[in-house]
Amino acid sequence: MQLNFTQILSVSLILFSIIDILGNIPIVINLRKKVGTIHSARATIVAGLIMVVFLFLGDKILGLFGIDIGSFAIAGALIMFLIGMEMVLGIELFKADEEEAKSSSIVPIAFPLIAGPGTMTTLISLRAEYELSNILVGIVVNLILIYVVLKSSSWLEKKIGHAGFNVIRKVFGIILLAISIKLFKNGIAF
Repeated sequence: MQLNFTQILSVSLILFSIIDILGNIPIVINLRKKVGTIHSARATIVAGLIMVVFLFLGDKILGLFGIDIGSFAIAGALIMFLIGMEMVLGIELFKADEEEAKSSSIVPIAFPLIAGPGTMTTLISLRAEYELSNILVGIVVNLILIYVVLKSSSWLEKKIGHAGFNVIRKVFGIILLAISIKLFKNGIAF
């Protein structure tokens, strides 16, 4: 196990851009408004567990169910597409009931926003290029950043304001739609 700062930095930046936690702030704020509270620590821990498990066993888990990475990416892309439609159109496709409110930190925050198909396929790809220990450190670096952003979402919402939040939500909704379409196209290419 040899830690390499350059590899850790590369992995951290790659995962940061794929996870795009800053771009997901409007989604987190929107979800918090729907269900009342977001459990930042729970979402971060579950996302971290999903990423680590998928790093070690991802291709085997998908193979066990006869699912290829492309199909997995398409399924995640469809969920992200629907969330993006909600943000852009101001409609509610996913109705939150009391039971869902308890798990709202898990779905859709931990999965598919943080540890979604893009992150999972990236982790499989990173194993081919980087040392496992450096990938694990990169995951931890990203989990720390994710926790900080999730924990400060209320503060960010106050600073942005209601009108600013609506504009940002629509802009990031369009970006989320574009990301979901890209994931869909990449899933078809697999």
